[in-house]
Amino acid sequence: MSRSVNRACAALLALFLAAVQPFAARAQSSPPASSTSEAASESAARLEALEKKVQQLMTEVEALRKSSQAPESSQIAVLEKQIEALTREIEALKIGEAAAPPAGPSINGFGPAASKVYQVKEGVSLGGYGEMAYLDFAGKNDAGAASGEADRLDMLRAVFYFGYKWNDKILFNSEIEYEHATTGEGDEEKGEVSVEFAYLDFMFKKGFNARAGLLLLPVGILNEKHEPTTFPGVLRPRVETLILPTTWRENGAGVFGESKWLAYRAYVVAGLDALGFTAEEGIREGRQSGSNSLANNFALTGRLDLIGVQGLLAGISGYTGDSGQGQIPASARVTLYDVHAQYQWRGFEGRGLWTRGTIGDAAAIDQALGILPGSDESVGEGLKGWYLQAEWDILSLRKMRRQSLAPFFRYEALDTQDGVPSGFVENPAFQQRIRTVGLTWKPIPQVVLKADYQDVDNGAGTGVDALQLGLGWIF
Repeated sequence: MSRSVNRACAALLALFLAAVQPFAARAQSSPPASSTSEAASESAARLEALEKKVQQLMTEVEALRKSSQAPESSQIAVLEKQIEALTREIEALKIGEAAAPPAGPSINGFGPAASKVYQVKEGVSLGGYGEMAYLDFAGKNDAGAASGEADRLDMLRAVFYFGYKWNDKILFNSEIEYEHATTGEGDEEKGEVSVEFAYLDFMFKKGFNARAGLLLLPVGILNEKHEPTTFPGVLRPRVETLILPTTWRENGAGVFGESKWLAYRAYVVAGLDALGFTAEEGIREGRQSGSNSLANNFALTGRLDLIGVQGLLAGISGYTGDSGQGQIPASARVTLYDVHAQYQWRGFEGRGLWTRGTIGDAAAIDQALGILPGSDESVGEGLKGWYLQAEWDILSLRKMRRQSLAPFFRYEALDTQDGVPSGFVENPAFQQRIRTVGLTWKPIPQVVLKADYQDVDNGAGTGVDALQLGLGWIF
């Protein structure tokens, strides 16, 4: 199994290198300096002409206002609108169209703001998003004991996208994330600054392109498309936080593309680190996130989606690779797969996801981590989870296209310890059932306010319910 995956990884890497080779040849055969110079000259000439036109219109407006005859307010308004439009075009030219507002559609699986770089003609692209949450936990758990949870008001994340498009064949896209408002040390958990992704795309043709860098793994529904305006609820579903550990990224390379009916992505990436696995959070802390990643073991990840039916996205995705990284005397293979679907019709949206995974050599991982037999903290040999979610924009009945007000409901079930090695016991607290009901309001498509209530149950009867309020935005 390990050899076959390694061979598949090598084949995919060779495919990536073959895809980018024409770009290298093109760069050697045609000097880019002249074309770049010509483009710069054209842009400078256009900028100069626009600035002269704006100055001319401003002079006309000033003359009308100083005229002894009462000026027509409508005439001045028309001129001012022309000045405003030309000013926006000047700003776009100066910063490579970064001033353009984010477009609505998702491109290549990314969220609307992360897709901005694909929509500019060339030059710089800027975007971002943010999330704030208030979490009001119940004072007692389901068993009637003190919950031990303190209420929180947290700046979850502030994110900035920076991209650059050299031409219609090569572009760069990146995401820088600031978590929990600050970094540093203290009694409470502090945030961090991280590169969530940073990659180069080599746009060969619609059906076949290449990508390399720090990549978002193409698994589940939210890992690639997790901006707060794209999902209901203050927090992301726990299934896509613990079983599929959003946000999951890693250094690697691969290919992607789409046809009329199908879209695919397939990458070779550095594998997980088994010494980060836990009973409660599964593989989540085993993500290396591109930070000096151990690369004794590589993994293969990919997805295939049906996109040809209006309003429907449905497909499968998966991940497989060893995670021992030479630190334990075992391969510790991790395999995950999921089936997902999302359907939108008028004001209704439904989502569903089912996922399952296995962790090989869990006993060897426990031994390396110092977890002794008899403990209920063993790394699980299996992971599983699923959820169903539905929301309905009630304002769609009145055709209020700018605003939306959508009640929603989500039910999810998960277990990060679905089976343990012989001699260990399962902890029923990791068998969770969560019901979330709430309301999402978007005064404009780029701003969202959320409120929901989570009823959390587990096998140990120690679940803690919570009222949650959220604020989010993209640009």
